[in-house]
Amino acid sequence: MGMPTQMLTRVAKLLLMLFLFMACPSLAADPTDSVPASGKEKVAKDPEVSLVEAVMCESVQNLKPVNEALTFSVALGHVYCVSVFKPASKATVIYHRWYRRNELSTQIRLKIYPPHWTAYSVIQLRVEDKGPWHIEVADQNGKVYETLRFSITD
Repeated sequence: MGMPTQMLTRVAKLLLMLFLFMACPSLAADPTDSVPASGKEKVAKDPEVSLVEAVMCESVQNLKPVNEALTFSVALGHVYCVSVFKPASKATVIYHRWYRRNELSTQIRLKIYPPHWTAYSVIQLRVEDKGPWHIEVADQNGKVYETLRFSITD
């Protein structure tokens, strides 16, 4: 009696995956250190990266914050976080972690590339988003560069 075809297929797939992970350890690496879909550029951890400025604002034009504030009306419809980093030699991954009432609402992965070391993220506002918020600007290892606090009101 042989094994059913479906079972053999599963075993073959598992053995192939095991072989690939043993033959190519980079396949099991942290996904934030992996080669992007383009296959051309590896995003590196760069000890030179340091935050110069992080602000909340109503809009962004030419990578510059417009109408910085700490309180935003829900009627505005959106709010931006802009982070400016000291130039470094390699592309780097950072995160904007958006918290509403101290609960993680969303985490946005951003890549910063030379020569522009400015990154921003935006969220759309809904009526239920009123209240206190904060954003952590962090690196891919979890190091928090800065925490920005702001509020959404009527």
